[in-house]
Amino acid sequence: MNTEIIAIIVMFLGTIALAIPLGKYIAKVFAGDKTIFDPVFNPIERLFYKLTGIDPKVEMSWKQHMVAMLTINMIWFLVGMLVLMTQGSLPLNPDQNPSMTADLAFNTVISFVVNCNLQHYSGETGVSYLGQYWLMFLQFVSAGTGMAAVVTLFRAFRDRTATDLGNFYEYFIKSCTRILLPLSFIVAIILAFQGTPMTFEGKDTIVSLQGDTVQVSRGPAAAFVAIKHIGTNGGGFFGTNSAHPFENPTYLSNMVEMAAQMIVPFAMIFAFGYFIKRRKLSWMMFAVMTVGFLLLAIPNVKMEMNGNPALTNMGIDQSLGAMEGKEIRIGAATSGFWSIVTTVISTGSVNSMHDSSMPLSGMNELLAMMINSFYGGAGVGILNFFIFIILAVFISGLMVGRTPEFLGKKIEAREMKIAMIIALIHPFLILISAGLATAFPGQGASTLNNPGFHGFSEILYEYTSSSANNGSGFEGLGDNTPWWNISTGIVLILSRFLPIIGPVAIAGLLAKKKFIPEGEGTLQTDTATFGILVFTVIIIVAALSFFPALALGPIAEYFSMR
Repeated sequence: MNTEIIAIIVMFLGTIALAIPLGKYIAKVFAGDKTIFDPVFNPIERLFYKLTGIDPKVEMSWKQHMVAMLTINMIWFLVGMLVLMTQGSLPLNPDQNPSMTADLAFNTVISFVVNCNLQHYSGETGVSYLGQYWLMFLQFVSAGTGMAAVVTLFRAFRDRTATDLGNFYEYFIKSCTRILLPLSFIVAIILAFQGTPMTFEGKDTIVSLQGDTVQVSRGPAAAFVAIKHIGTNGGGFFGTNSAHPFENPTYLSNMVEMAAQMIVPFAMIFAFGYFIKRRKLSWMMFAVMTVGFLLLAIPNVKMEMNGNPALTNMGIDQSLGAMEGKEIRIGAATSGFWSIVTTVISTGSVNSMHDSSMPLSGMNELLAMMINSFYGGAGVGILNFFIFIILAVFISGLMVGRTPEFLGKKIEAREMKIAMIIALIHPFLILISAGLATAFPGQGASTLNNPGFHGFSEILYEYTSSSANNGSGFEGLGDNTPWWNISTGIVLILSRFLPIIGPVAIAGLLAKKKFIPEGEGTLQTDTATFGILVFTVIIIVAALSFFPALALGPIAEYFSMR
């Protein structure tokens, strides 16, 4: 077997093995149980609460949770706009990078606030070190926001009947201090030892092997790259993201970065099972997500390893695979696997250029974001999957003629309406936005690098990435224009907060209802049969929503190559 494939399998299974005990630890953290790290983090958290005046013992309803979330996100947005629009005049700017325009700053700050990190600028030339540090701060807090939101769902199903679901600020602080920060520190240390720079010095002057004198950007990259993966953020410190030899110096760092972006989403699924004491349910969820992931990842690895048939027909050696847009030190197999890891998990970091992927590989990358419920981001992946569970429970209830129930709570019309709205928001934002960009070529399509089917894929990918809070791109697209900055910024806002508010609202409504003990006629939602039903619902919704658009882009491009 190819050694690259062996390395991928070992890394993937190793990440799952680590995620299980991490999930148990996360469940203890959010449940308020004692952990071995309490002596370290308790004093830090008490100091923070004292300085801010927050009382973590005050319980909140689901509405109060959402108000708190939106309020702090608005503050972060305003501060970020101020920093990026004035960074040229602020300290920690040794390379004299200019301030951002208003539309670019709007897009950048929104993107980092919502955990997407869609970048319409090149990191080393577009942002000062101060700007990078503010964006790094947002990478922590945006991930913490998603994790804090999903804990309200945890509480709703652990507490049989409740109106209050804990304290948002307590969950948020614990997410950052006890989970994200320690994991990021470990990854940053590994990256620093592998060669990722961690310095406040400006550009360095070096002489290349060809004898050319060049200026090489550097900076505090190791810390930035660590949280970009642990927090499923994805923003590149350098323009080429994790294809850059400073962000991703070695094959080991490449594997560490892939594991880093998977570990928290995996662990949160297991944490859900531990928290509500239904581990079998969490394994059902994980199995469905893993099947979907592998159905996308395995074909991508195979297609990228097989190479481009058009080049093969020209007599060009393709033994290394389809290597356009890829790093030789990383290889086709690992690049193909990463492309699905990053789009399924909504990280958005790249170690190869997705614009150069084979057409059907690009389709799978799009599908991973269009489905947007296989693993997903830190915390919010479970919220997205929860919507499909509600839909599956309702459908199964209709099939057997019983009132739909999930974990002892009846699913009624109000919950179903919210679930349907949230399920349709994602395709609505993607398809309407892509349609508008195509209909007004002077605005959207004028910046395409490729005509025809691939050009449409570039447009479709940009809005899909925005709506899925992913951040990766088909980088043939010239996206730093007012049209792209503002339109994707609007999509980013709506696609982040509505899919959080909707599931949390459903959880809050269900939490208030009377708990119904399981009986002989109760639908078992932790079985393989129910898992197959959930998977079927996901696939049907994705197919009905997105097949026509995919047929106009990557599928048509594939057949044009034949």
